[in-house]
Amino acid sequence: MTKKILIVDDEQNIVISVDFLMRREGFAVTVARDGEEGLAKIRNERPDLVLLDVMMPKLNGFDVCKAVREDHDLDKVRIVMLTAKGRDAEIAKGAALGADAYIPKPFSTSALVARVKSLLGESD
Repeated sequence: MTKKILIVDDEQNIVISVDFLMRREGFAVTVARDGEEGLAKIRNERPDLVLLDVMMPKLNGFDVCKAVREDHDLDKVRIVMLTAKGRDAEIAKGAALGADAYIPKPFSTSALVARVKSLLGESD
């Protein structure tokens, strides 16, 4: 069965490139442009993995991650924080809130694909 990935990011260039990259790898992809829309789609669509930006309008990525981790119905959703905020404090905060991985921007596309596949239990 095709794995579902939700990209939650307000930066159009990132969305376009990551969407293309994930579709090329055979994943079903949906997109949300802010944290509120992202959280609603996580609850309604139950993606296998979320690529989640931190700095977004309406609800930031840390708050989205916290809300997902507090909802036991969403235990199986994997969260990858994909963000320009790559300082140690932000990485530690993401981990403390339950993010499965934290990848700072700019990122290597091959490293992102490898991390996503690893978290989803897929291999080449």
